[in-house]
Amino acid sequence: MITAGPTREALDPVRYLSNHSSGKMGYALAAACAARGAQVTLVSGPVALATPPGVARVDVLSACEMLAAVEAALPCELFIGCAAVADYRAASVAEHKLKKGDDTSGMTLELVRNPDIVATVAARAERPFCVGFAAETQALETHAGDKLLRKRLDLIVANDVSQAGLGFGSDDNAATLLWREADEVRRQALSPQPKTALATAILDHLVPRLP
Repeated sequence: MITAGPTREALDPVRYLSNHSSGKMGYALAAACAARGAQVTLVSGPVALATPPGVARVDVLSACEMLAAVEAALPCELFIGCAAVADYRAASVAEHKLKKGDDTSGMTLELVRNPDIVATVAARAERPFCVGFAAETQALETHAGDKLLRKRLDLIVANDVSQAGLGFGSDDNAATLLWREADEVRRQALSPQPKTALATAILDHLVPRLP
């Protein structure tokens, strides 16, 4: 099972919180898994991408909807949390469009934490092999290594989204793979390349490690 794309967290009927994820990396991974003969469930946030051949796609909008869809599709042998899930959502969603009125001082929004999908899956008693993604703008390996250990993941794919032409919205990406081995965190750098090729490189690394 693979999650992909952004989530949208509604503020009112016309506005939402989201991010720049295009879903291209997750969809490339889904296509690469299907090409290897896997039965793939792709839980997708809102993207403008065609479903890869042989992939079962479930469309969702919010983080809570994505978690529900993931839990409904379990169990699985491999879970890849590639989606850029919003960390926060509005504490309450306005029934009607929020109006700015005559107040020129601005607006304050109350936000609450969204569920951590990949950590929730990794914490299950009967868990799949869990792969997470870390999109960072600084201290890439430090933040990704912390996420790997804190969320009890088997592998994390870290990428620097501050690099021009790579990451969000681009057809290309570079990554550093981090995983635990003999009580140490190991690393492997993958050079900039099309996301389709990067998906293959990621699978080449993780498939031999599947239980």
